[in-house]
Amino acid sequence: MTALDPRTPVIIGVGQYVHRADTIEHGLEPVALMERAVLAAAADAGLDGPPAADAVRVVGQLSWRYGNTPRMLALRLGLSPRRLDYTTMGGNSPQTLVNSTALDIQSGLLDVAILSGGEATRTRSRARKAGVELPWPKGPEGDEPTIIGEDLEMHLQAEIDRGIYLPVRIYPMFETAIRAACGRSVDEHRDHLGRLWAGLSDVASRNPYAWIQQAKTPEEITTVTDANRMIGLPYPKLMNSNNDVDMGAAVIMCSVEAAGRLGVPADRWVFPHSGTDCHEHNFVSHRDTYSRTPAVEIGGRQALELAGVGIDDVSVIDLYSCFPAAVQLGAASLGIDTATRQWSRTGGLPFAGGPWNNYVMHAIVTVVNDLREQPGEYGLVWANGGYATKHAFGVYSTEPPTGGAFRHSKPQDEIDALPRRELALPADAAGKATIEAYTVMFSRDGAPELSIASCLLADGRRAWGTSTDVELAAAMCDGEWVGRAVELDAAGDIHIT
Repeated sequence: MTALDPRTPVIIGVGQYVHRADTIEHGLEPVALMERAVLAAAADAGLDGPPAADAVRVVGQLSWRYGNTPRMLALRLGLSPRRLDYTTMGGNSPQTLVNSTALDIQSGLLDVAILSGGEATRTRSRARKAGVELPWPKGPEGDEPTIIGEDLEMHLQAEIDRGIYLPVRIYPMFETAIRAACGRSVDEHRDHLGRLWAGLSDVASRNPYAWIQQAKTPEEITTVTDANRMIGLPYPKLMNSNNDVDMGAAVIMCSVEAAGRLGVPADRWVFPHSGTDCHEHNFVSHRDTYSRTPAVEIGGRQALELAGVGIDDVSVIDLYSCFPAAVQLGAASLGIDTATRQWSRTGGLPFAGGPWNNYVMHAIVTVVNDLREQPGEYGLVWANGGYATKHAFGVYSTEPPTGGAFRHSKPQDEIDALPRRELALPADAAGKATIEAYTVMFSRDGAPELSIASCLLADGRRAWGTSTDVELAAAMCDGEWVGRAVELDAAGDIHIT
């Protein structure tokens, strides 16, 4: 390897930890999962323990509120870093954290950084159900970490008022828009999703860190049963992200100079070549269409261009895979044919596990290990937060970037200039409308109970329609309703014309 700029950022160690506690008492708190992942990352780098780090950086959590989570992790590791950093919420956060850390190392702000994240949602949920108070610690009030990332507002009050603010309700609507744009029938598209997700489960079956390691057939994924109940049409349970997991992951990053000082062999090094961070129009209501993600097109293209490669030069890919719509949107935007190319390295959030914001750290760990086995190849990670809203990209390789420089951009101005739709409030939208996307939400007993539709008015504005009429909900489960003419009343309720 030719001489490198000593400030070149490099990943030297990666680790994962999956905990399957038999009982609540044997469950581990999130920081304990992170600790084990960091220790695994240190061992992966050939170190006797975690290196003295300038920063401990943690992905924003949901399963337990510590106060200052990075401090809790640093204490468990016996470290005294001068920086304790914590990300904003969103599945894009792990890749954004790698991007920002690479920039900080390159600029000289940091020399060694430990990145980690973990969730113990499975244990926390079991404890709540059993009425058990967990003895997990919390830090003192007023002790807060430094926040990294953009805390993006993603909900209009008009959306909240109609219950349009949960991923399980919004991604299924995207799916119907994608189906219509592709020109598939309902049955054809269901079969397409079964094949897509069966491939994802097959990857998980070969991933030793996946939560669900049994490959599923397309029929098992698409057939509605008591164990695979319909959540939001057209997604049964197996097509939804699985956050009922206890998992942690960690990445150790440093400068090339520090890697040499620590004695980490060069064959463990993986370089971040480039990264981008961006987002679609904040609010789902303002998206021009639900069958495209232009921010993925622009952000992904720029990340590849900054690395000096094209998508066909990348052999190791992990696309964010919370729901099938996300995969299809991302793949189309990046120019990836999911029928012929590898697109997941873990098995995704439904099968490998979806530990809230931290899934992508597991993806980065996996991609790093894959690249070590394929020296000189390129890897691409796409991270997504919100409703296909917030995006972060990273390009990686065992070969150093040209000139040793990590390159980064935020193409937000270009994205913000793209077309957006106006939202008509119910009182202004009463009358005829056309459904552009929809879903039907089901009860836990398997009955359709709530219809949600994004509708277009004659003047091109968007209007939301909902209905709790169970007969309408049942009717909308039959056939294709995209393109169907409906009537919206002044309260925003849907009526069949």
